[in-house]
Amino acid sequence: MQAVYNIAEICHRHGITDVILSPGSRSAPLTLAFARHPAYRGRLRVVPDERAAAFIALGIAQATRRPVVLVCTSGTAGLNYAPAVAEAYFQQIPLLILTADRPPEWIDQLDGQTIRQRNLYGAHAKGAFDFPADTAHPDAKWHSERIINEAINLTMAGPAGPVQVNVPLREPFYPKAGEEMGYEADVRIIQQDAATYAGTKRQTYQQLKDAKRLLVVVGQHPAEAKLTAALTRFAAVFGVPVVCDVISNVANPVPLQESVTSSPYFPDSSSLCPLPAEQFVTQHDIFLAGLSTAQKEELRPDFLITCGQSLISKSLKLFLREAKPTQHWHIQAEGAVADTFRTLTRIVRSDPTEFFSRWTPAELPARDTLLPWQQAEAAATQSLTSFFETESHPFNEFSAMRQALTLLPEATALHLANSMAVRYANILGLPQQRQVKVFANRGTSGIDGCTSTAVGAALAQPGRPVVLLTGDVAFFYDRNAFWHNYPTPNLRVVLFNNHGGGIFRLIDGPRQQPELDEFFETTQALTAENTARDFKLRYFPVSSFDELDAALPVFFAAETGAAILEIFTDSKTNAAFFEEYRKAVKLAFS
Repeated sequence: MQAVYNIAEICHRHGITDVILSPGSRSAPLTLAFARHPAYRGRLRVVPDERAAAFIALGIAQATRRPVVLVCTSGTAGLNYAPAVAEAYFQQIPLLILTADRPPEWIDQLDGQTIRQRNLYGAHAKGAFDFPADTAHPDAKWHSERIINEAINLTMAGPAGPVQVNVPLREPFYPKAGEEMGYEADVRIIQQDAATYAGTKRQTYQQLKDAKRLLVVVGQHPAEAKLTAALTRFAAVFGVPVVCDVISNVANPVPLQESVTSSPYFPDSSSLCPLPAEQFVTQHDIFLAGLSTAQKEELRPDFLITCGQSLISKSLKLFLREAKPTQHWHIQAEGAVADTFRTLTRIVRSDPTEFFSRWTPAELPARDTLLPWQQAEAAATQSLTSFFETESHPFNEFSAMRQALTLLPEATALHLANSMAVRYANILGLPQQRQVKVFANRGTSGIDGCTSTAVGAALAQPGRPVVLLTGDVAFFYDRNAFWHNYPTPNLRVVLFNNHGGGIFRLIDGPRQQPELDEFFETTQALTAENTARDFKLRYFPVSSFDELDAALPVFFAAETGAAILEIFTDSKTNAAFFEEYRKAVKLAFS
């Protein structure tokens, strides 16, 4: 077992600090290897439910941008990792998955907890390695060390992602009483230098200089101050709108004067626009759905620049597909690039921050793209404000979400569950000047691990408030996220419980079907009260605006500790109110 024990040492030498494991017998040597390693004391966490465990690991890796190790036993345990592995693949999040297995000769022999585990995640993992079943020979031991090094390096090689190492293990699994277990000091470590991309030289961008109607769109992206500053400069100097969903993390730009003073590209900031926020367009999900064909034509770009990953807004995706810009460049240093809008003409292998920072006012002329987008943004903002400030409304989840977002604590890591939570937040936007970072599982957009991912974030950053906004179906599907022994006093869960899959009443298609109630919305009667009691979380049930106003300050207070705020609403009332909102938007742009 020495080669197996050395896995923990190799992970430690590569700087991996977090390990999530689920109990099992076949995985015992791996468990003991990490449990007895001094570097992992206090960093090794046990989560019994493998699906929840994998999403918790995903949340930690999202927060730290470093690989997290997952350890499970043989059989279907590894299959339960699959949803989180797929999410990590599409979000480009590094995970090292160690799946314990039977020796190869016992596969397909009707032995217990035995399935075909080689390349278990198929196209949804960056790579899959088979650890040697026998490592007594020096060559096999060398091979085992090489495999772990290669797997760790692959998780971080651009683009990052999940990598599986399948580890067949023979009995006996457990050391005998008094038998010492150690780690070899001369274990082989293979480091990897990150690739760097200098970008293409400026003279190759004649097309960019000639573009008349230039538009920048930013997809899902980790919060990076340097990218925000680069986009702020680029947009302000050249009069270009930057369209961004809430998950892009660039909607709250830094003050322009602060962002330019340290840049070698802008030694003189006196000529720059003092209001860079006006270049950022965040209300597109509102106005694009209400514009006529002629109005959309005023916004149509002939040159599109994109960076980041997925977009939430279906309206934006449809608009860009219909717009058919002559040129579409995607800025990405490494990895495969999706042609989401069916317009891609060039992949620029550059870091987005470097690309947007490199231009000077003399090189790129101002465009006439900005004004129509600014006008639409202003009209959408006004229509949204007016809609909520008109006559009194019945208690509903859209308004409740607006109140909750308004009171988010400073420096919150905001996790948005899939379904309506992430869509509402994209429409409503974030409070300004709060330094909120947004996370969402939009790689695959599933509801299956949203809570576990937020729990992982809370474990990874105990000093930072972590807030999850989620619906009832996503929450109850993933209740095992709390089934562990690790405190998360910084975690707050805002649960919108309309007792069913309320999104199906809000989207065209299912809401027009007579089978809506039984087969789409799937009504359920659960509440989170028992969950809160089981896992010792403070519980705040509310059913009115007054109750919500009273609960939110206490709920978000640092001294409250881990808590669930359950907001009870009626699905039909929610649907009727959201339909009123849609009509108001159309009226505003008619």
